[in-house]
Amino acid sequence: MTNSRRVLVELAGVTKEYKVGEISTIALKNISFMIYERDLVAIMGPSGSGKTTLLNMLGLLDRPTQGKIFFEGRDVSKLSDKELAYLRNMKLGFVFQTFNLVNRLSVLENIEMPLIPRGIPRSVRFEMVKEAILKVGGEIEWLKKKPNQLSGGQQQRVAIARAIVGKPSIILADEPTGNLDRASARIVIETFLNLNKEGHSIIVVTHDPEVANCMERIYVIRDGMIIGQYNANPGDSLLSKVPRA
Repeated sequence: MTNSRRVLVELAGVTKEYKVGEISTIALKNISFMIYERDLVAIMGPSGSGKTTLLNMLGLLDRPTQGKIFFEGRDVSKLSDKELAYLRNMKLGFVFQTFNLVNRLSVLENIEMPLIPRGIPRSVRFEMVKEAILKVGGEIEWLKKKPNQLSGGQQQRVAIARAIVGKPSIILADEPTGNLDRASARIVIETFLNLNKEGHSIIVVTHDPEVANCMERIYVIRDGMIIGQYNANPGDSLLSKVPRA
């Protein structure tokens, strides 16, 4: 069946090779992969399978050794590092397993970081931060705190707020529930599903089948190659197995 939604990112025959001295490691092999508007996708695979490298390619964080990457139809190999940084800031949001929050900054300062390069006035940034923290189920009172004063689940919601504050088209999450208990993981996944309903494409890298089955499609990667594509099974998902908190 033809997908009628617009393609946001396309990888065409992408191979990624890393060299350290005389040793060469191929992390991705001839990957062709598309992300569409309003996508809800999980990428699964064991450690070392290439799933994080694939996420980095989709997020324009790395360049392929061979093949092409297109972002909204533009060949990114023709873009400068500055132009790529602009696209990442405007179009992409990133969420990490370890949150990547700066503990010496307040929650508010962490969330507003992607907005500062845009030259948005401070008062406008504050309103955008408030909107983002409420959208992820957080509380305004968190904004004055430091990240290490919050629980792991709360910190991950702050990280998601930082990812969405600039209203990106795509949210890329690398093992976003890996450091969380199951109840907190459920809240994070529900947050992603709500953001998807608002129009964000969500791409989650995970080794957890219960997390993957919360998405719509699952791609399995092994030894740098996509070896299968499946429809998710909601009956085997985290949302069906963990009671609502």
